Amino acid sequence: MTEVAERRNFYGRIRGKTLRASQKTYLAEGLEPLSLTGVTREANPSRATLDMAFTGGRSLWLEIGFGGGEHLVHMAGTHRDRFLLGCEPFVNGIAMLLGKVREADLDNLAIHPGDVRDLFDVLPDGVVEKAFLNYPDPWPKARHHRRRFVTPGYLAGLVRVMVKGGEFRVATDIPDYVRQTREEVPAAGFDLVSDGTEPWSDWFSTRYEQKALREGRPPHYLTFRKR
Repeated sequence: MTEVAERRNFYGRIRGKTLRASQKTYLAEGLEPLSLTGVTREANPSRATLDMAFTGGRSLWLEIGFGGGEHLVHMAGTHRDRFLLGCEPFVNGIAMLLGKVREADLDNLAIHPGDVRDLFDVLPDGVVEKAFLNYPDPWPKARHHRRRFVTPGYLAGLVRVMVKGGEFRVATDIPDYVRQTREEVPAAGFDLVSDGTEPWSDWFSTRYEQKALREGRPPHYLTFRKR
């Protein structure tokens, strides 16, 4: 059993534009079957460690903040011998993902519709083989940089749940986010493997990336491995 974690502030958006009728249907019919149980404080107040049987014995890959879900669904379809777990608190993004899942034949995907730190509380040590952080909220104001994912409070949880040698990929179009990633991630326990403008061979360009390109902000891709 893990130690009970203190409650945390959450600063990101939970809801955006009014959902379409189809998206409301996706949430009503598809959210519960796809959601990982035993993660929320309400369902698991003692923060007991999750049973990993949900992976079906497959290696676990984690996407932190899956946005509209296009990368998550792509990776699940491309790597069917892996189990993909996505975290996203933004309801509109969750609805978009559920619509994509309806069109795909996948049995290797689950989500946590909430704060990834709650998931870090209950995952066993050393179970995540690969993690993705694609176009995270940049929190551009300097006083808000502590809210970024690439800070000690978030990275400590990620380091704990990742296997030794596990891969952590970061994609962003924000130069200052690149700077902070280069500084904070190695300090947390990762080695920088690659750092540049060429994406990974199995990369799927998201709508956020396409917007960045249209607006003249070149993407940057960083790969780390847990020591």
